[in-house]
Amino acid sequence: MYYVTGDTHGDFSRVERFCERFKPVRDDVMIILGDAGFNYYGGKRDQRVKQRMSEMPLTIFSIYGNHEMRPGKIPSYHLAQWHGGTVFVEDAYPNLLFAVDGEVYDMDGHQTIAIGGAYSVDKYYRLEKGWNWWPDEQPTPEIKKGIEKVLDYCGWKVDAVLSHNTPTVPENRA
Repeated sequence: MYYVTGDTHGDFSRVERFCERFKPVRDDVMIILGDAGFNYYGGKRDQRVKQRMSEMPLTIFSIYGNHEMRPGKIPSYHLAQWHGGTVFVEDAYPNLLFAVDGEVYDMDGHQTIAIGGAYSVDKYYRLEKGWNWWPDEQPTPEIKKGIEKVLDYCGWKVDAVLSHNTPTVPENRA
């Protein structure tokens, strides 16, 4: 089974309640559409959250949001294959996966493309408060071109887009 939520921002109480109520198994996948909150602080606090969530009886597949560090910039992550695509994973938390922008994943026969990141409308508020903000929160032009190449290869036909924000259609595709 696949389940979808978003914007947990490090508060996984609803995921824990979900697990208690529905009794998922490791093959079940909870998709978090951005701002999971696994990589916000960059230290022991993140590790405690990851440890607790790695003990949940399901796989958590996160799309990168704008309120967390990109997993590709964190040395403990490495690339692995999952559902026909590449994901970021840490050895210590093998059931906590992050999508790679532009990868297409086979979700029970449904081709899904992942597009992470977003613009922080609260950027200046966060900076003023001393909260974290990352300059690479949005996909770079190179990432966008790579995603478009993947979509060109797929004939711009996928079954679902997994994204933290609604992507825009390039002018030449509208």
